[in-house]
Amino acid sequence: MAIAKIKQQNKDHTFFSWSVQSQVNPVIIERAKGVYLHSKSGKKYIDFSSQLMNVNIGHGRLEVTEAVTKQMEKFSFVAPSFATDVRGQLGEKLAEITPGNLSKTFFTLGGAEAIENAIKLARLYTGKDKIITQYRSYHGATMAAISAGGDPRKLMVDRNQTPNIVHVQNPYSYRCPWYSSSPEECGERAAKNMEDVIRFEGPENIAAILMEGESGTSGCIKYPPLYWKKIKALADKYNILTISDEVMSGFCRTGNWFGVDTHGVTPDIMCFAKGLTSGYIPMGGMIVSEEIAQAMDDQYLPLGLTYSAHTVACAAALAVLDIYEKENLNERAATMGAYIDKRMEDLKAKHPSIGDWRNTGMLGAIEIVKNRDTKEPMAPWNAKASQMGAMLEVKKKIAELGMFTFVKWNYIFVAPPLTITEAEVEEGMEILSQAISLADKHYEG
Repeated sequence: MAIAKIKQQNKDHTFFSWSVQSQVNPVIIERAKGVYLHSKSGKKYIDFSSQLMNVNIGHGRLEVTEAVTKQMEKFSFVAPSFATDVRGQLGEKLAEITPGNLSKTFFTLGGAEAIENAIKLARLYTGKDKIITQYRSYHGATMAAISAGGDPRKLMVDRNQTPNIVHVQNPYSYRCPWYSSSPEECGERAAKNMEDVIRFEGPENIAAILMEGESGTSGCIKYPPLYWKKIKALADKYNILTISDEVMSGFCRTGNWFGVDTHGVTPDIMCFAKGLTSGYIPMGGMIVSEEIAQAMDDQYLPLGLTYSAHTVACAAALAVLDIYEKENLNERAATMGAYIDKRMEDLKAKHPSIGDWRNTGMLGAIEIVKNRDTKEPMAPWNAKASQMGAMLEVKKKIAELGMFTFVKWNYIFVAPPLTITEAEVEEGMEILSQAISLADKHYEG
């Protein structure tokens, strides 16, 4: 079929996420392998953000294809009231690799549904209603999930937001809201602010504190040392649950199985998706502590989805987890992340518009600024297309040079598949360098 016909079919009969529909001009992808996407027009793109930070094992892994095919040859779907071998195996495996006493999973189709059900369960279990989350966060696009996040994309549906969500400032040490002199001080002041908010809102009203295991699309804002532990201690002090959103930071992305592993914390509930199946098939879930699981033993569980624990998705997840372990992708993410960190220092020395580089494992973001001293962003927070300025030039150049990566406001994300090689990193760094050179022309230092 002709390229123009495919594009028109897509535009006429399908919606594109987070877009003005008349303005979208999608690239038509024909195949993908490793860290590369190949368009129908013949152009090759290096995937420097693992699509939406989910294709952790890279594209085109036949092990997953074979696992899915093998399961479908037996059967593809049974209602979630049935037990299946792959469902039980996956649940057991998740209990094994998640921290502490997390032991029992409710499976969903993706991350937003995991968050929705975690909020519902936290409120059911505690008998309390309020959920504390951070302003600079993203937890999904369903109504409770988008309300819980602080991403401004929710503002268009503000009047419909889920009630009893309370937001706090992040310990964003590069732009600390409390004008701290170090990341450690910013973390201490953020934890103090969290405790103040808990007291103001009433601990007896707060069901849970929901935070990302490691920050993702809000700019990979690294938690200061001990911050997660301080928040966990506050939650325990005031009898509040903790929910870790590992949808983006889970499954080896940060150099550990999960983002909270970096901080030595075990939450009461953990949500995940993306890397669970590496994006090959939609799947997510939430895993809960033994205490919460046991509390549900003798009461009705008001959670349910038609495709919960979908057999084919479970088979895909088991194959992906096997790849993580066989190829030691935790260690590889840490090693390659350190290599990217080193190369990013070279880019910072070359490009004055790079204000900050934040990374954990292979979940990183470049922050582009007009001036390193004032830290004025090259594009404002929540910039519309007309306000993107130089960043729009940067974004277009990245695509023109054959790279796909996530560009948001004045952030450029660097989160390639964990299987990437040093040579492929160098290819991507050269593209980023050329694109950032356009931002340098607007530097005012």
